[in-house]
Amino acid sequence: MLEFLALGLGLGLAAGLSPGPLIAMVVAQSLRHGTAEGLKIAVAPLLTDLPIVALALVADAMLATSKPILGWSSLGGAVFVCYIGIETMLGKPPDPDTPQEAPNSWLRGAAVNALSPHPYLFWILVGAPTLIKAWGQGPSAAAGFLAGFYLCLVGSKALIAIVVGRSAGFLRGRLYRATLYLLGALLIVFAFVLTFEGLALLHGG
Repeated sequence: MLEFLALGLGLGLAAGLSPGPLIAMVVAQSLRHGTAEGLKIAVAPLLTDLPIVALALVADAMLATSKPILGWSSLGGAVFVCYIGIETMLGKPPDPDTPQEAPNSWLRGAAVNALSPHPYLFWILVGAPTLIKAWGQGPSAAAGFLAGFYLCLVGSKALIAIVVGRSAGFLRGRLYRATLYLLGALLIVFAFVLTFEGLALLHGG
């Protein structure tokens, strides 16, 4: 269980702090309308991810008996995670001066997350296969992975909303850049792990 909890925490933290449309909206709403509106954006994944996760689980479960397909899926996941890792390392911090129209934060956050391809790609290529593996070790391992992932995914964005609501200095600081670099490097390491797993499945198939 601890292995999958740690994996969920790491992936959730990386996803939560990586530059993208949702985090940009967290920053903009927090600056223009206060911390509370930024927090509404931060919890958007909790409102929209359930059908995405269910869809990905059904798709992956249907393919779970085919080692070659799982192998290619793992390799596809590795490419996607590596891309996100590089994007995270090279990405610019959110721009607090980006124009953003007023509240409707629940609706805006849910729409941005639901229409973004990243949650779908993540859950189909990485999240669902990992969740299925965790379930193989028991419900507690699967619950640990989900809890760790969403705790850090939502928690990191919520923390940014709170910090930005009080001061925008963090977004221009070296600490934020260093954090992005570290998370990007960790994602690339995980991409290598997925690559080895995919090659092992293809060889075994």
